[in-house]
Amino acid sequence: MTTHTEHQAQQGREPLDVNTPGLSQFDIVREGARRDDIEIVHYEPQVAPGSKAERRLTRTVASFFLLTGLAATAFLVIYIWWPWEYSPGSGGDKWYTPLLGVTLGVALLGIGFGILTWGKKLLPKEVSIQDRHEGAVASDDRIITGQTMLYMADELGVKRRPLLGISLLAGLAPVGAVAAAPLVGGLISQPHKNNQMFTTGFAPAEGGQKIRLVREDGRPVRPADISTGGQITVFPGIDHGVSNLHADSPTLLIHLRDSDAQESRRANERVGHGDYMWGNYAAYSKICTHAGCPASLYEQQTNRLLCPCHQSQFLITDNARPIFGPASRRLPQLPIEVDSEGYFVAKSDYTETVGPDFWERP
Repeated sequence: MTTHTEHQAQQGREPLDVNTPGLSQFDIVREGARRDDIEIVHYEPQVAPGSKAERRLTRTVASFFLLTGLAATAFLVIYIWWPWEYSPGSGGDKWYTPLLGVTLGVALLGIGFGILTWGKKLLPKEVSIQDRHEGAVASDDRIITGQTMLYMADELGVKRRPLLGISLLAGLAPVGAVAAAPLVGGLISQPHKNNQMFTTGFAPAEGGQKIRLVREDGRPVRPADISTGGQITVFPGIDHGVSNLHADSPTLLIHLRDSDAQESRRANERVGHGDYMWGNYAAYSKICTHAGCPASLYEQQTNRLLCPCHQSQFLITDNARPIFGPASRRLPQLPIEVDSEGYFVAKSDYTETVGPDFWERP
């Protein structure tokens, strides 16, 4: 096997002793390249050190990195303090997601343009040619490798261009915080304060008044309105109860056959919901726990409720347990009874969160 020294001798070059005092880093880098059969045929700085062009490009790169830092900081401020809870009409919450997207996009563009400008305009141009070869690793390679890495760090120009280092730190530190923000966001602010994810239109009104179950046209529902084995969609009998303001409230009211109702009551008792049904009637949320689609296709012969979006199926006689499809949580059950006038009312709000919400997260 041919050594580095023999190979250089064959090419008519005397090997350079890398321990010779006075050698520059570039001399050692060039010697290391030659020992690896790499010839640096062209190497020149793009700008003269200390020139106006270098200072101008340094300010340009620093501006990109500082823009990144400002945009990333703005992202954090918006993520933590901007109002995000939905409210009807036009409000600050409508800008929450767009502003997060804009600030994150500007931050990433700033990093990209800063690195591209640094590499294309400030770093030296180099053309090298390498021959294929096989050879043993020489003992001097550690010195060469170390000096090569130091030389590359010097060529970045951070030491003689401190503005670049400061701007890089100021720009990338907030970006790191941006990456961590979604992971620790729940520790910064409680996302379910005021129980907004646990409250629907069936929550009792002031004074404890129970909410009636009504049709889409606002008419209250009596037990006689639903034939055995039938079902209807009901809504909270409150202002805007049938509108998108209470989109989490649509409920399926089902009149079960006697045998099915007995089976359903036994299943309710197993989970502590023994008083949730009224007679042979049961009410379940219509919002699928997989992705929030309306689970509305009821098959009375099998007592299965199908969500047409992703084909999840829920067995009504077993606490609406999912038995097929991607849904992994049962449909919440609404406790119901009949008031003194013979109309269905909700005994309380849902005791479990409606829809997919955070429970679907692994």
